[in-house]
Amino acid sequence: MAVNETETKYDAPAGAGLPSLDRLPRVAATSRPGGLRLEAEYYDTDDLRLIRAGITLRWRSGGDDDGWHLKLPLGRTRRELRRPLGESPRRIPDDLACLVRVHTRGAPLRPIARMTTTIRQRVILLDAAGESLAEVAADDVSAQTLGPVTAVSRWQEVEVELTGGDRRLLRAADALLRHDGLRPTGRAAKLIRALGDQLPPPDPGPPLTASSPAGPVVLTYLRAHATRLKALDPLVRLDEPDAVHQMRVATRRLRSTLRSFGQVLPHEATDGLAGELKWLGGILGAARDDEVLAHHLLAGLRQVPVELRIGPVQARVQGHFASARAAARTELLAALESERYFSLLDDLDGLLASPPLTAGAARPATEVLPAAVRWGRRQATRRMRHAWQAAPGPDRNAALHQARKSARRARYAAEASAPAAGTKATKFARRMKKVQSVLGEHQDTVIAREMTRDLGIAAHLAGENAFSYGLLHGRDACAAERLQAKARRAWKKAAHKPRWPHD
Repeated sequence: MAVNETETKYDAPAGAGLPSLDRLPRVAATSRPGGLRLEAEYYDTDDLRLIRAGITLRWRSGGDDDGWHLKLPLGRTRRELRRPLGESPRRIPDDLACLVRVHTRGAPLRPIARMTTTIRQRVILLDAAGESLAEVAADDVSAQTLGPVTAVSRWQEVEVELTGGDRRLLRAADALLRHDGLRPTGRAAKLIRALGDQLPPPDPGPPLTASSPAGPVVLTYLRAHATRLKALDPLVRLDEPDAVHQMRVATRRLRSTLRSFGQVLPHEATDGLAGELKWLGGILGAARDDEVLAHHLLAGLRQVPVELRIGPVQARVQGHFASARAAARTELLAALESERYFSLLDDLDGLLASPPLTAGAARPATEVLPAAVRWGRRQATRRMRHAWQAAPGPDRNAALHQARKSARRARYAAEASAPAAGTKATKFARRMKKVQSVLGEHQDTVIAREMTRDLGIAAHLAGENAFSYGLLHGRDACAAERLQAKARRAWKKAAHKPRWPHD
């Protein structure tokens, strides 16, 4: 079972109760079930890799959700997965252990804390139909850390968790509780509070400015996307919508940054990692491209009048991509369980922990980083010029695809430089993103035409009418012409030279 969890927690003085909650938005009635006593044990590695990544893994008993709980960060909310305790209550379910392997990588998971929560008061907020909107609870919590260092702590808190309501209700409850003297705890999970000094807050380092050295600027960008890549791993395994695409983007950003900023991180020290990121991006791309192409063809088919859909076109398209996507997903999941993937992650962590910085990394970012953006823009300019000079058809399509890659690389270099270079870099990145997006749509039509031709031939050989495939092919050919014109206009806006603070 999986649920999305959106909650806020508040520090409460000893014995504090709950105010009246009946007048909150959409609340028509309240229910006050009895209190509960919950026992929980939390698991992590010795160096607390899970909680540092915003993940909690525990078993809990005493409520209506007895069993194992894994909470994963998901934007502004968290995804909670639940499993029964099973015959061996202390044995972590295999599928939950798999979802955190991107962090554990062979390190054992052991109990790190034991916690008892006494819920003194519970109020369930109901709408006019009697459906639950939120649950508000006043808790007494006692915790004991486990391991070489043992610490005991106690505190009181109030927790508001959405069960069907929206953020407007959460904001209104927040205002009411603050008015009653409660304050947000500032801690995302009880475990963080229990661990105390064992889990020092992350050091964000000094803020990045125009005078920051180039090294910290590039490393900050790399760390952000390395963190994102690892956060997306369990979502890809769960087959969450858009997770493969987002993980592919994080992989591309990492690789592009390593390739662009050789003046900060020498290529001879990063070429191996860049090559492995290319491999991972290719595996993710195979799964993503089938997903995009299937959506493209089926969306195009829905725009065709019913009387022009001749033969089992939709069934053939769906059947082809069902098997292709299944095969790509099997390959992807195997890659995410491979030693090669875990070695890639180890190398990435090692690079960020002990970066082999050049002498240029100590120079001001505004003197060093814009050169990579300019190089990307010049390469994109050359490739765009070559594309328009190429003969229409396969040659131009291939050239535009290469130009798109250059625009993407220039965009990512500008994004990485933005903390030091400011709004100039941000605006340039937006213009390159527009070019990249239009050329990406154009490439979709190129691949779609190849696919509709192959599907049409297969349909003909099977004795089916191939008319509709030809119609889809023609529609994509017309769309490609329009997108090429749109790409010219986007490039005209994007192509002028960005001016940087020290130009």
